[in-house]
Amino acid sequence: MSEVVALMDDLFFQMKLAETAKQLGIAVKIAGNAAALLAEAANSPRLIIVDLNAAGCAAPVVAFLSHVQVDLAERARAAGCDEVMPRSSFTKNLPVILARGKG
Repeated sequence: MSEVVALMDDLFFQMKLAETAKQLGIAVKIAGNAAALLAEAANSPRLIIVDLNAAGCAAPVVAFLSHVQVDLAERARAAGCDEVMPRSSFTKNLPVILARGKG
């Protein structure tokens, strides 16, 4: 199991990450695409690093959390989540949210 999984397509940054991790004795796995990242994430790494330029996903990201987690909500927005909502809103709007994913 890798301690760190990274999604990045820039070879320069891949080498930099790999060399630094090696110096620190940390196991790193580079995922070449979002599907590979998700597969590696299933192995419960301690850290996931994402180069947003490499993510290349046009699908909107909807995140939900406890209404008291204001700081986490701001971090999610800053990280690029398109919508961040409390669990109560997520539950209330679930049919509408899911309908967006219907072919």
